[in-house]
Parts: sequence; C-alpha cells; structure tokens
Amino acid sequence: MKVTKPPFFATMLTAFLFVAVAGHVQPAFAQDENAEDVWQVEITPYLFGAGLKGTVGFKGVVADIDVGVDELLDNLNKAFMLFATAERNNWVFALDTMYFNLENEQTRTWQGPLGNTSTAELKADVEEQIFALAAGRRIVDDRSKVDVLAVARYTGLETSLGLKLTTGPPLLPDGSRSINVKESWWDAAIAVKGKLPIAQKWDLTGYADVGAGGSDLTYQVMLGVNWQFSRVFSAKLGYRYLYQDYRKDDFIWDMASSGVILGLGIRF
Repeated sequence: MKVTKPPFFATMLTAFLFVAVAGHVQPAFAQDENAEDVWQVEITPYLFGAGLKGTVGFKGVVADIDVGVDELLDNLNKAFMLFATAERNNWVFALDTMYFNLENEQTRTWQGPLGNTSTAELKADVEEQIFALAAGRRIVDDRSKVDVLAVARYTGLETSLGLKLTTGPPLLPDGSRSINVKESWWDAAIAVKGKLPIAQKWDLTGYADVGAGGSDLTYQVMLGVNWQFSRVFSAKLGYRYLYQDYRKDDFIWDMASSGVILGLGIRF
C-alpha cells in the first residue's frame, strides 16, 4: 500500500499555524508563571550538525555511507529545521520538522552484481524530510518536569546512487549507471521528555523515543542544556541521535544520524 506523502509546504504550513496560534495567545510570562490555564508556546528554529552513518541499498546494490559533519556541510544543498511546543493544563503538544538535501557524497564501500570494485566510485544523493507530531501529558510537574508523549513520525526519502567510472564499463543491474528510489513511511513511537533545573535560568533537558511501523525499528535520544537568558529568548545546545531501520522489497535504509543541535527558542 502506497504511503501518502505530505508535501513539504504542509510541513511549513503546520509550523506557521503554531506561530499563528502563538500570536493570539496571551504570553505566559505576562501572567503568573505557575498559572495552569495559560497556553505556553515556544518556537525553536535550530541547526543540526549531523553526520550520517549506515547502509542504503536498492536493486542489489548496497552502499555504506559514513558522512562526517565536515563532509555534510560541504555537500549540503539546503536544509530547514524547526521544533515547536504548546502546553496547557499539563497537556503537551509538539512539532518537529527536519529537511535536508545531501548531494554527490562518495560512499565508503559498495557491493552489487559487480562485487567489491575498485574500477568505479559510487556517489549518493540523499533528500530526507522528517515530520513528527506528538501529544501527551505531564506526569511530573514539580521542580522537575516529565512528559509522556505519543508520536507519529513521517519520513520521506529520495535516494540516488550513481556510478562515476574510473576504468572499464561497469554497469548497475538494470544496465544504467544510476538508480533512483523514492520511499515514504509513517512510524508510531512512545516518548519521554524531561527538564531539570540546575541553576538560575539553566536547565538540563532530555528526550527519548522508540517505535516502529513502516520501520522495523526506530529510536531517538536527545540530551541538552537550555539557557533562558530573557523572558522571550533561550539558547539551546544539545546532542541528537536518530536511528531508522526501514526495509521494503529490495530497498534498505539502515541509517543513523547524530550530532550537535544549536537552537534559539522564542516564547509566546
């Protein structure tokens, strides 16, 4: 069954809806900070300095990808990342969206009908869009905060593998020198999110989820620190690790993305 792909503008529209709602919400800091019946909304555009490491395969061609942050920045064509939360009466809602386009990355090793080969290089183009919606309840609301969330995460992926010939005429299984595949799927996950104050205006933050669906297995971990340097703005620094193991027919996406997150939170 074909998975319906939400177009990229839908991701943007959802993000803008968060902003629009925030614009009609009386700021939480204008009232009692502990008032429960107040919407608290935060929009966080962020940078994810991530590397990719894993395996991608299609039509019998399997390539190992190991892209460090320096290589990713060299080959990154475009990217957009945003995180948003809305909280009220211990209900918590969140949106996380990430889009990047990596072009012309040389694979570390590859195998196929030609076997291990030194007569050709295999280049990979990867375009990935991740769009996650979460909703849940705050189960600890004291000095520390702990939330339990249900997550629906969409992944849209377009991958191209192309041969750059060095010697001889090696070809891929269909006789061409490039193969392309588009896949999209949904995963469901259960998540736990927490915040622990460590000093005035400073918090430790953590997030973990695990799930499956289209993927055989997916999980994610984030650890970070938050500095609320004004009533409106906060600086966020952390580490994120996202793993996806998706296999369908003869397509394999067994990949981990990990690296540093740097964001600016804006409260409404």
